[in-house]
Amino acid sequence: MSTTDEARATWLTQEAFDRLKAELEELKANRPVIAAEINARREEGDLKENGGYHAAKEEQGKQEGRIRQLEDLLRSARVGEAPTTATVVVPGTVITVHFDDDPDDAETFLLGSREISSTTDLTVYSPESALGAAILDHKPGDKVSYEAPNGRTINVTIANLEPFAG
Repeated sequence: MSTTDEARATWLTQEAFDRLKAELEELKANRPVIAAEINARREEGDLKENGGYHAAKEEQGKQEGRIRQLEDLLRSARVGEAPTTATVVVPGTVITVHFDDDPDDAETFLLGSREISSTTDLTVYSPESALGAAILDHKPGDKVSYEAPNGRTINVTIANLEPFAG
């Protein structure tokens, strides 16, 4: 698998994958409960003024959205251990960057799915985030620029890479 393929896949630990799969199965199993709630509320009468019906439909929409999100995430997931060596930035590596406008300001984070954040004390950045996308496939010493969500251009230097130890 090339680093470009790895960058497109969502890296997950086995623990995170199992947790997300269990959540997906629970949400799917709950579909009949939500459908029954909607039917029960529908039978109460006028749908225009039926807050219970609208709340149940909204909950169904949220659940279906999360089901689609989890299915997509699990379909593209690369499950397993983090890379054992870290020579370029790929999901599953711990990266330290220095912000060029303040060289004393450094940040260390894990590049991976935000779904992993509950299993580590590290801050987790997604490879799709502005910083994550900018540093993919770069090496220590590389200077990288990216546009922050506020429109500001931020320059960083990749200081260190190491495999995620979990």
